[in-house]
Amino acid sequence: MAAADLRDELSCSICLSIYTDPVSLPCGHYFCRGCIGAAWDTQGGSGAYSCPECRAEYRERPALQNIRKLSNIAERFLSTHPEHDGTGILCTYCVHSPVPAAKSCLQCETSMCDVHLAAHNQSVTHVLTEPTASFCDRKCSAHNEPLKYHCCEDGAPICVSCCLAGGHRGHGVELLSEASEKKKEKLRKVLEKLSPEREETERGAQRLQERRGELEEKAAIETERVTALFRGIREELEALEKRLLSDISRQKEELTLTLTELIQQLEIKKDELSREIRHIEELCNMADPLTVLQEQWESHGAAFCGAEGADTEGREGTEGADTEGRERGGIKDPAVGDLDVGGISETLLTGLAGIVTGVEGRWIYGLEATELVLDRNTAGNNVSVSGDGKSASYSHTDQCYPPKPERFQIYPQVLSTRSFPSGRHYWEVGGSESAEWCIGAAYPSIARGGRQSCIGDNGKSWCLCIENNTYSVRHDSKQTDLPHVPSCRRIRISLDYEAGRLSFYELSEPIRHLHTFSASFTEPLHAAFWVWCDAWGRIIS
Repeated sequence: MAAADLRDELSCSICLSIYTDPVSLPCGHYFCRGCIGAAWDTQGGSGAYSCPECRAEYRERPALQNIRKLSNIAERFLSTHPEHDGTGILCTYCVHSPVPAAKSCLQCETSMCDVHLAAHNQSVTHVLTEPTASFCDRKCSAHNEPLKYHCCEDGAPICVSCCLAGGHRGHGVELLSEASEKKKEKLRKVLEKLSPEREETERGAQRLQERRGELEEKAAIETERVTALFRGIREELEALEKRLLSDISRQKEELTLTLTELIQQLEIKKDELSREIRHIEELCNMADPLTVLQEQWESHGAAFCGAEGADTEGREGTEGADTEGRERGGIKDPAVGDLDVGGISETLLTGLAGIVTGVEGRWIYGLEATELVLDRNTAGNNVSVSGDGKSASYSHTDQCYPPKPERFQIYPQVLSTRSFPSGRHYWEVGGSESAEWCIGAAYPSIARGGRQSCIGDNGKSWCLCIENNTYSVRHDSKQTDLPHVPSCRRIRISLDYEAGRLSFYELSEPIRHLHTFSASFTEPLHAAFWVWCDAWGRIIS
């Protein structure tokens, strides 16, 4: 098949160009997706849609089917026959074998290849432009002459007649090439401004992509950690359930065994009483008095003697004997224990409390332990900082530290060198058994002198105080006593900056939560120590 015939088969009947994203209608005709969509957009108001080829009508807008094979054929045809591209301009004179045009002549309204262009240049001098199929756009609509100039006042391309006798007479004009160069220069300046902006935008997009990657990675880590945490909780709950059920079963077995033994004993006693009742009934039914008396004496003489003696006593004596006989011969309910519901409940509550505390511990253990050292430049003159920067202790001797603007002037306290502007962190500290000491966190802008410089006595610091075997917390000069009695002197401070939580835990067995401050942090936080009267504190991790 000739290239021209194949092009006809691959051309859209609406735009007359090679198919672009060809689609099929139910009637079997093909069109460019954009062409048929635009055609139907104009038909939408009529309430029906029709095929531009066969006029087949559809009450509703038909669904368009992609023709991938036809699209591939069209793309392959254009790649092997670029002269048939809708954007290519062919030589007007090369009729038998289409050749791409090199220039177009506005006067002749023809396009020429290099061969015909050489002959054209030898014959006449016309205005030549880049190859174009739309000559009307290159000519003045009023005078049908080539557009050669640019009106500076109106900003429009004009022809010679427009300059001499048309509506642009007397206006400042310049050649199109000169106007084009001026505009290009302005565009280059705009480009110089836009290029750095685009680069900055690209860098911003890259940073956001990196941030998104970090967020996804962090979310994956947190998801895995939470999944593992709840898996552990379920395992502990199952173990607690098994322990409680086993305890209940054990108690039931023990009590059931006891009750079974008592029931057997009572059954034996019931049989004995039944035999005795039958024997007594037989005696009561005997007619011979001598036999009755002899049988009573021989078999149950002792028992009946007691009853006979009771007959000779007074009324009070009779009542006492009857009572005593009932106590001796009567059957009392055996003292059998019950299920230890209180113990089961206590085991349950203790186990649940242990699980909750363990959850707190595991959650904290999931955080990254932070290495800290104390900043000597902030230490008050009554604070002695160890050589490794880990310990702070109260000193009765003035340390004579050199004056520093960041040094605390009155109170025996010190801050860490490192600050926490974001993230989740924890550190552990230990302290003296006696004397008073405080631990917590503070902003770097905390006052360094005056009453407001003490940690906990301002809105820029939060602390836990240990004094006289008691706990208390303080912030903004407000102190709250805690009900907990210290059982050890090792404390963990946990910080979740974005969530606005500063928590304190006693690292006893199990871990015990003491208090959590909630705040919207606005500055980085430093770890803080306050020691008094021979007290000391040390950063453990």
